[in-house]
Formats: sequence, C-alpha cells, structure tokens
Amino acid sequence: MIRILFVCTGNICRSPTAEGVFRDLVDTRDLADRFAIDSAGMIGYHVGEPPDPRSVRMARDRGVDLSGQRARKIQHGDFEEFDYLLAMDRSHYEDMLAMAPERHRDKIHLFLSFSEDVATEDVPDPYYGGSEGFVHTFDLIASGADALLNHVRREHGL
Repeated sequence: MIRILFVCTGNICRSPTAEGVFRDLVDTRDLADRFAIDSAGMIGYHVGEPPDPRSVRMARDRGVDLSGQRARKIQHGDFEEFDYLLAMDRSHYEDMLAMAPERHRDKIHLFLSFSEDVATEDVPDPYYGGSEGFVHTFDLIASGADALLNHVRREHGL
C-alpha cells in the first residue's frame, strides 16, 4: 500500500482537490487498491469542515467528488504513516520540513515538482479570488496528479 498525503493551508481548497483528483485518477487506472490517499492542512482552523463550496463545484464540474471529505490538521504521526507528503506550495514545504523528524524529511515534496508540464512549483491558493482561480488551481492539480502517479508507478513498479 502506497500512502499519500496532500497538504495545503487549511485543507479546504487545494489539498482536498488534489486528494479527490488523485483518488479519481487511481480509480480510473484500476490502482485504487494500491493506494491510501488523504489530505490535511497546516492550520486547524477548518477542522471538520467540508471543502470550500467553490472547490467542490469545480471538482464536480470535472467529474470529481469531494463531498465526503472533511478538513483535518497535519499531525506528527503523518510523517511516519505516509510515504509521500506533498506540499501545495513552498511555504507548506518549508513548514513540513521544520516539523518532520529528520528520518522522514525525504518523504516531503512539492506536489508540482513531479510535473515537467507546468512552469511553477506552487499551486496558488484560490481562496481569496474568483472562480477563475479555482479553474487554474484544478488544472494545475490535474497535471500534477498525473505526473505524480507516473512517478510513483516508476518508483514502485506498478
């Protein structure tokens, strides 16, 4: 079982979208039984809340269901439990490195670092913008999810 955790600020926009997109991707490739997928936020402000309605709507429009997700805060145990901890932007990456035990730091990556198709390493936070930000974020995440799956398949011989 390959365990993947997507991490953003509050776990209501980017990371739940990445969780949903990646889950949908492995489902369509008949690999769901090989993965455990989750998401978390660096802060606990939204713990227990569903994803932002704009993220849910954007994902639904693209055939991805986020409705069953609830926000949670990253925990110290996540560094032990997960094989890949994927930061949505550089600030999350730096915060996770500072938080992680030394022996688990190699599990932490910028989510978009696996994608050669995008010109950025950061998935921008759409929270304070309009609907076009959610479209752009979804597109980046879809590209990143595909690149991540290709990387993991190569690394694990899937």
